Amino acid sequence: MENNFNNLNYIGFSALGAGIAVLGAGFGIGKIGGNAMEAIARQPEAANKIQTAMIISAALLEGASLFGIVTALLAVLK
Repeated sequence: MENNFNNLNYIGFSALGAGIAVLGAGFGIGKIGGNAMEAIARQPEAANKIQTAMIISAALLEGASLFGIVTALLAVLK
């Protein structure tokens, strides 16, 4: 019985970790997008450079959050 409880703890904590990783990515990408739109509104002539930097930053953030999700899922499969 104790072993099943420990197994459920691993699953619960890893699900919590994956959820936090997804929430962090969502907030981060929202902040990147919002700030990019604000910068484009202030300087429309720099829109292409701002958009490129925004896409690169969002991709790096997605990659980092994917590492968090994979790490949390590996904890379940240990």
